[in-house]
Amino acid sequence: MSTVKYKTYMTDAIGPLPFCPGCGHTPLIKALDKALVKLQLDPKEVVIVTDIGCIGLSCRYFITNAFHGLHGRSITYGCGLKLARPELKVIVLKGDGGCGIGGTHLLNVARRNIGITLIVGNNFNYGMTGGQHSVTTPTDGRTTTTPWGNVEGPMDLCATAIAAGAPWVYRATMFDKDLPDVIATAIEQPGFAMLDVWELCAAYYVALNELDKKELFSLLDGLSFERGLLADKPRPEYSERYWAAYKAGKSTVKKKPPIEPKYANTVTKQTGIFIAGSAGQKIRSTATLFAEGAMFAGLNATQKDDYPITVQTGHSVSEIILSPETIEYTGINSPDLFVLISEDGLKRVRSQVEKLPETCILYAEEKLQLPETNARVRRFPFSRIGRDVGRLSVAATALGTMLADTRMFPVEAFAEAIRRSQSPAIAEINVKALSAGAELAAKGG
Repeated sequence: MSTVKYKTYMTDAIGPLPFCPGCGHTPLIKALDKALVKLQLDPKEVVIVTDIGCIGLSCRYFITNAFHGLHGRSITYGCGLKLARPELKVIVLKGDGGCGIGGTHLLNVARRNIGITLIVGNNFNYGMTGGQHSVTTPTDGRTTTTPWGNVEGPMDLCATAIAAGAPWVYRATMFDKDLPDVIATAIEQPGFAMLDVWELCAAYYVALNELDKKELFSLLDGLSFERGLLADKPRPEYSERYWAAYKAGKSTVKKKPPIEPKYANTVTKQTGIFIAGSAGQKIRSTATLFAEGAMFAGLNATQKDDYPITVQTGHSVSEIILSPETIEYTGINSPDLFVLISEDGLKRVRSQVEKLPETCILYAEEKLQLPETNARVRRFPFSRIGRDVGRLSVAATALGTMLADTRMFPVEAFAEAIRRSQSPAIAEINVKALSAGAELAAKGG
């Protein structure tokens, strides 16, 4: 009694394969079908991934899962599927054109050793878009974009993958009788496996270069490109190592407990707050703690940050919105409160300071030369207090001053957010800075 459950993994529901007569993709796809029949895999546990190109038409002819995407990106889709569902057999079909467009993806899947199978239908040109030359077009090869012959040398896809760390690499041709067995072996590899299958493009490359089976093998010999198994050096597969590291690390991650409101607040409307300072003054992280303190007082809070790509120099600005109601829009058209700590911050927000309305209170470092503004200005020695308490706590001092002055919610709520998130030593410094800021408000500067 036969144990063969699947006699084919292909469907004729949409008709025969769509490739040109004599195209190498046809025997390649039929060889893939035979390989799957040999392995007897559950179609639900197999995904065939393709991108743009003639070979990209293949996935819909199989009864397995299919994923079709942008040109050159099929490897990335395959890697994502494997990382999300390690138990799947992921087979990526790609042309030589796609390998050129997505070259960095080829390098990185080989380097990482993500356990997908890559089968390249390599016919030396972009067959779908008009027969243009690709990264594997041989020197002197004629294409629609190299009518006098290609002046470049071809990219050795196998050597490239091996150099990047691919553990299993094989070069074959569309004429190989054992191609189904080779594909089956590639699919069974635990890590990344690449099969470079040299083919004939009957529509373009064959016609322009008088290429046939004999000439294809002569081309391989002339380039000194070896056939057969070129690499077989198994090493730990990426997704297995990734999941193991995730599970091990997950148990050591300390999760913050949820914020439960426990303090009162006096905020009756949506309130926009700016705090502007310099990189290294902990503007953004302190703004986050301030917002969490507001949440301890039952308020909704949002935060947006602005800083240059040189994250350790220049300005650092945070915009905070507090509201007793749901915050639908996170932009601040006209700030209600403005905290200005440094010259870097002032340079960044000068135009906004000039436009502040009379209803806005501006809490500014006393040494800053402010532009003309309609805001109600209150000056404080934030930098001096920061030097006394700790240079990285100046933002806590400034926000503590503003909070104590406005009495939006208790200073203790801010302090609780600090203690909840920071180590005891750092929290002690910032709570001290916060208290110093509150004292400044009580003294009036």
